[in-house]
Amino acid sequence: MVIDGMADRPIKELGYKTPLEAAITPKMDKMAEKGICGIMDPIKPGIRPGSDTSHISILGYDPYEVYTGRGPFEAAGVGVDVLPGDIAFRCNFSTVNNEGIITDRRAGRIRAGTDELAEYINGIKLDEDVQVIFKESTGHRAVLVLRGEGLSDQISDADPKHDGNAPKIVVALDGSEEANKTAEIVNKIVKKSYELLKNHPLNLKRINSGKPPANIIIPRGAGAVPKVQPFGKKYGLKPVCIAETGLIKGIAKIAGMELVDIEGATGGIDTNLENIKKGILETASKDFDFILINVDGADEAGHDGQMDEKVKFIEKVDTVIGEIMELEDVYFILTADHSTPISTMDHTGDPVPIVILGPEIRIDDVKYFNERSVAKGGLCRIRGNNIMDILMDLMNLSIKFGA
Repeated sequence: MVIDGMADRPIKELGYKTPLEAAITPKMDKMAEKGICGIMDPIKPGIRPGSDTSHISILGYDPYEVYTGRGPFEAAGVGVDVLPGDIAFRCNFSTVNNEGIITDRRAGRIRAGTDELAEYINGIKLDEDVQVIFKESTGHRAVLVLRGEGLSDQISDADPKHDGNAPKIVVALDGSEEANKTAEIVNKIVKKSYELLKNHPLNLKRINSGKPPANIIIPRGAGAVPKVQPFGKKYGLKPVCIAETGLIKGIAKIAGMELVDIEGATGGIDTNLENIKKGILETASKDFDFILINVDGADEAGHDGQMDEKVKFIEKVDTVIGEIMELEDVYFILTADHSTPISTMDHTGDPVPIVILGPEIRIDDVKYFNERSVAKGGLCRIRGNNIMDILMDLMNLSIKFGA
């Protein structure tokens, strides 16, 4: 169970505690007391991981080999049947003013109606030889897939990363004819999206309500569809994934996992944790050997600099942890995929807490689940790609190395 972006840095307003240290989490603390704890570098010390690269590592794959960009995972996660040769992007519905300056990269974290906006963009013809596939994801997120001959993922992002800037002009990174062609098409799509969306009825309604319109799309994270060994074949386990965002669903889908959709799972602090809990318990009663769970709200709060909301969300997650802990004859691993400190409002390379609960665990002396307490635990300091090896050994399914 990965609580996305849960880890943080000490905050002055919290008495130099992290949100996890400040939160009241009796269930997580009980898990720490009854399990074995440590800290984890999702990729390796000091490396700032994305949610994508960290999950790839945690699942036992080498992100430096598998990762081509975020786009293919996002696309697979929202139900696009990506094919070898496709070039995929993750996108934001964003707000741009009349001067072409982005005033809100997430369009007020729009929640509803993006399917209507996506219909205006999906299938537009800008090049006779290239098919444009566009689909909404959760919240302000969306995916763009280009399908055709002579394309490349070696192009830059249109996303300027910060409000107050115009969308970046996409350029080829390697100077190839294929990359130049792809960059030109993406630049046309960005421009065309504004023309199509600026007067869309949904956006006019949002403006009248004082909300920022989702009047442009900003693609980033170009990637060619990767080839990976299915997780089930790699480990001999029957896997399933419960996640909120298209990104994590896409990673699971490309890895060959089944997906469980949860009603009301928004990927934000307003997500329906009760439904997620029910989904976990119901899935655990079925014929699966491995469940990957991702809950995203703490990461959203971190990116938005919402200290109090992050503390409260962690406390809400704690209530879900309680019932999962009661499952019998399972190994329950609780961790984060990266730190998203309130102070930086972005991912950092700080290690994250991890605890493993289950049969025959060598219980250590840790009593509290937070970034500093777990560092004294029996797991010591590990990397994300150690998790599956540790788990397979605990399950007595690992293959002996040597005589």
